[in-house]
Amino acid sequence: MSTPPAAPVSPRPVRVLLVEDDELMRRAFSVALERYGYEVKAAADGLTGLECFRDDSFDLLILDVMLPGLDGIGLCRRVRETSLVPVLMMSARGDGLDVVAGLEAGADDYVVKPVDTYVLVARIRSLLRRATYAPAAPPAEHPAGEGPRAHDGALVFGDLTIDTDGLEVFVAGSPVALTPTELKLLLEFAARPGTVLERHTLLRDVWEYGWDGDSRVVDLCVQRLRRKLGRDRIETVRGFGYKFRR
Repeated sequence: MSTPPAAPVSPRPVRVLLVEDDELMRRAFSVALERYGYEVKAAADGLTGLECFRDDSFDLLILDVMLPGLDGIGLCRRVRETSLVPVLMMSARGDGLDVVAGLEAGADDYVVKPVDTYVLVARIRSLLRRATYAPAAPPAEHPAGEGPRAHDGALVFGDLTIDTDGLEVFVAGSPVALTPTELKLLLEFAARPGTVLERHTLLRDVWEYGWDGDSRVVDLCVQRLRRKLGRDRIETVRGFGYKFRR
């Protein structure tokens, strides 16, 4: 008797850690995301969320800003100490304070509550697509004295080397850990050095926003790149956008 073919292996569901203190919202978001096929683990406060993050593996984090114990900003900073996992912040205020603080802490994007499920899912999908450009964890340090590998996939700008095959970035031979969004933004700049890229162009190509996107996400991500790569690497062109120096 012939052996029946093995059943196809289903891809692993995307695992999401949701940290939201409002019980109704936490349940509503969890149910909605699970209907889209995501595997959701939920926490009601920042310290529990941090414990969940440390004890398990997730593909994406959704953090509310206002959390008891440890707020979402502090939680995002703690996550960024060890991980490049995509982080989406949720804020009940769109006045800029939470947005700027969250992005400065290392978040990749944000949404303002109340948020429709389809908007939340669209932002999640965009973040996950960006994550394919970067390793899931900070690159391991190379042995002392060993610089980036030399091959045809390397882009070199002075002491900055971008390994476009291995998706690693080096400054003066030392590896630099970038979040998926930071790396995607850097690749957009490196593909067109010397060209002024407007904020709405970067919002479209990196964050996948339309014309109604918030340009603050671009500005804050550029600031983070400057801190990691050197402040003179990306030039501000007032009234237009940014230009990557050759």
